[in-house]
Amino acid sequence: MKVKEIKSEGLSHELEVTVPANDIDQRVDAKLKEAGANISLPGFRAGKVPLKLLKQRYGNAIMGEVLEAAVNETSQKALNDKKIKPAMQPKIEVKSKDFGEGQDLVYTMAVDALPEIKVADLKGIKLEKPVAKPQDEDVDVALERIASGNQPLVSVEEKRGAKEGDVVIIDFDGRTADDDVKQPGMAAEGHQLRLGSGQFIPGFEDQLIGKKAGDKVEVKVAFPENYGAADLAGRDAIFDVVLHDIKEPGEAKIDDEFAKTLGMADLKALKEAITEQLSKEFETTSRMNVKKSLLDVLDEKHDFEIPQTMLDMEYDNIIQQLELERQRSGEEAELSKDEKDEYKAIAERRVRLGIVLAEIGGSNNIQVADVELQQAVIAEAQKFPGQEKEVFDYYSKNQQALDSLRAPVYEDKVIDFILEMADVSEKEVSVDELHMMLEEEGEEKPKPKKKAAAKKKAPAKKAAAKKDDAKDEKPAAKKKTPAKKKAD
Repeated sequence: MKVKEIKSEGLSHELEVTVPANDIDQRVDAKLKEAGANISLPGFRAGKVPLKLLKQRYGNAIMGEVLEAAVNETSQKALNDKKIKPAMQPKIEVKSKDFGEGQDLVYTMAVDALPEIKVADLKGIKLEKPVAKPQDEDVDVALERIASGNQPLVSVEEKRGAKEGDVVIIDFDGRTADDDVKQPGMAAEGHQLRLGSGQFIPGFEDQLIGKKAGDKVEVKVAFPENYGAADLAGRDAIFDVVLHDIKEPGEAKIDDEFAKTLGMADLKALKEAITEQLSKEFETTSRMNVKKSLLDVLDEKHDFEIPQTMLDMEYDNIIQQLELERQRSGEEAELSKDEKDEYKAIAERRVRLGIVLAEIGGSNNIQVADVELQQAVIAEAQKFPGQEKEVFDYYSKNQQALDSLRAPVYEDKVIDFILEMADVSEKEVSVDELHMMLEEEGEEKPKPKKKAAAKKKAPAKKAAAKKDDAKDEKPAAKKKTPAKKKAD
């Protein structure tokens, strides 16, 4: 194998690799001998077919596989020989387009190298961790919030029509309008429907507004074109509805009986559980604050050239997600030049910090154990009640998705390792101050460097907007209901 360096500019390298024809021929022969053990041809038993005949019959068929294996093996050797640690997958282009027997394999390999960096003294880092303890008023606010979400439903005594926000108790029996045929999943008795919730297909709930208990209503609707059940999509339907009762939220009295409805022994036990939960939430916010401060320090202490390909990928991820979010919200998707410059700086910070954390983790043999990754998958599945099996299947069959869960677990382990070495003092603050600090410090505003070597970056996560990486929200699964989704 011959390796020629075509380009070497900073971290950017381009190599030309030549694999001699005799090497390729040896690989082909070895592959044919391996396959020939199970190949029989007229006049020859399996394993006895001459190599020359095998090459005539199957040489071209296995050439692609041989060349791919040769490129993978020799490219890695070339990188090792040149002492290049690739930042990302190298871009390889085979120059021999019409490859044939007796020809050298020639290809070029463009690759950005990871920079060699010197990690700052972690023991010299001083950080202040804001901490807050739940006060009685915090518990009371949480109690009121829980009570407002668990208000009992009471029947409306006055003879009025149903209005948005009311819960109606209904029987419904539906059929498709074009053939007058009842379909599975289009009927129920005693169903509770909150008007205005969007629980049923568009138009259904609107036609119950103003109706009174005891009314019988013929509701006419059209299933959306993109409806989940193909046999109903785009079709008109008629529902015969009987409205039995109209209920509205009543007042939830916060006492021992209320606590028991939530599975607690009494009100005191409920308050203790709330206090414990708030303590966990405040600790999480404290950690997010100190983590942001630590990343700021690491960003300030490290300045080095970063791989352009990593920067471009991170920046593209940020812009694509932002534009998608803007399109969904109906905003103008195009970003201004100032916004693009700001997110370019965020991408640089993320790449740079990602390299620093990876270097610290690698040099200290920090790894993600299988059980830790399993816990991350379980935590992800718990976000989608009723769809846990689908989530488990998705991650078991998708290595890239699994790696996306491994990355934040690894990052947190490295952060914990650094925090154990750093000098961290605690400062007691109010709950409002604790949350305000996170909001104020949440933006990833890179601090100016002494001298800009090149572009820089931090942990390679998919960008939200300007908020700190510590928060990562995922869409919640929507609950299905009989009249909206066919026979769940």
